[in-house]
Amino acid sequence: MSSSNVEPAEAEQPRSTDDAILDAAADLIVHLGVRRTQLAEIARRAGVSRPTVYRRWPDVRAVIGALLTREILATLEGAALDVHDRETLVERVVEVAVRLRDHPVLGVLLHSDDSDLLLQYVVERLGASQRGLLEALRTGIEQGQAGGSIRAGEPTELAAMVLLIAQSTVQSHRMVASLLPEAAWRRELARALNGYLAP
Repeated sequence: MSSSNVEPAEAEQPRSTDDAILDAAADLIVHLGVRRTQLAEIARRAGVSRPTVYRRWPDVRAVIGALLTREILATLEGAALDVHDRETLVERVVEVAVRLRDHPVLGVLLHSDDSDLLLQYVVERLGASQRGLLEALRTGIEQGQAGGSIRAGEPTELAAMVLLIAQSTVQSHRMVASLLPEAAWRRELARALNGYLAP
């Protein structure tokens, strides 16, 4: 096979300005923490001017909010929650929870003094990332209900509670790590979700 046949598939699309800014913010958060991440440094690392950033987001917190939304939705993309049975849905939810818990940027926020920012964007408001998770969960729950493996109930309400259970488990992971080692953490989260959704 000639190289000309391979190049189009391997060619990378150039990053958008938004992605360049968010990537710069992610790098700074991971290496410096939220409180030392400044808008001027985000702009410098992204190779853009400060006005370019300001035209998109009013301040650093808004940049970080957009970054969290992007990363959470990207994590969800490969999760395939549109399944037809409860056990597979629960298995996928646990995997998404692990990915979010261990995500480089989210992990820094979960395990640092900057966790208040994560709480603002993940707990205190229902943003785009949560709505995306809820929609994916609702679809999976509806399909499980159709197949009889998930109990009756308003799918959106069940999805909201599943989100709350998984979200609180992720946020509290570090606090109970000595009591719930990795295998137990996964097992007990799956048991809680299966118990809640079972007919």
